[in-house]
Amino acid sequence: MISEPASTLEIRTALSAEAGAVAALHLRARSTYYPDGVPQAQLDWTEAWRGSIERPDGRVLCAVREGRLAGVASFRTPDGAGPDTVKLFQFHVDPDRWRGGIGTALHAACAAEWRAAGRRTAVLDVHVDNLRAQAFYARQGWVPDPENPPAPGDHHLFLRYAVPPEAPGE
Repeated sequence: MISEPASTLEIRTALSAEAGAVAALHLRARSTYYPDGVPQAQLDWTEAWRGSIERPDGRVLCAVREGRLAGVASFRTPDGAGPDTVKLFQFHVDPDRWRGGIGTALHAACAAEWRAAGRRTAVLDVHVDNLRAQAFYARQGWVPDPENPPAPGDHHLFLRYAVPPEAPGE
C-alpha cells in the first residue's frame, strides 16, 4: 500500500462492495472523452467491475482521498502474453480530482506491483480522442507499441511501458 499522509491519499486493493462506486467513477471519467456518447452504456458496469475485483488472476487498485474513491486501475496478464507482460485494462481518475497527483500516485503503485511480480513490460490501449490520457501516459514513460500499430480506422492507440527495475529514489 502507498500512502501520502499530507494529502490523505491511500492506494489499496478495491473491495467487491465498492463495485458500484468504481463503476460510477468509471462512467464519469469515460464520459469526458467519447464525443458521441459512452459505448456499451447498457452494460452492467457494476457487475463487470465486481468481476474484475474478484478475478483471481487480476488486480484492481483504488485511490481513496479523504474517504472518497478518487481513482481506479485494473490490470492482469493479457490473453496469450508471457508472464513478464501485464495489461493495464482500466485506469481512471475522477474528473473532479484531475491534476491533484492521484493518477501519478496510482500509476506508481501499479508499477511497483508490476515490478514486484517480475513484470518487465506493460501494455494498454487508449481511445484516440482521449488526449488527456495520452499526455498523462507519455509523462509516465509510455510509448507507442511498435508491435501493435493501430490499423486504419482503429479508435485506439496501443502503448507500451518498460517497467523500471526500481522506482526513482528507491
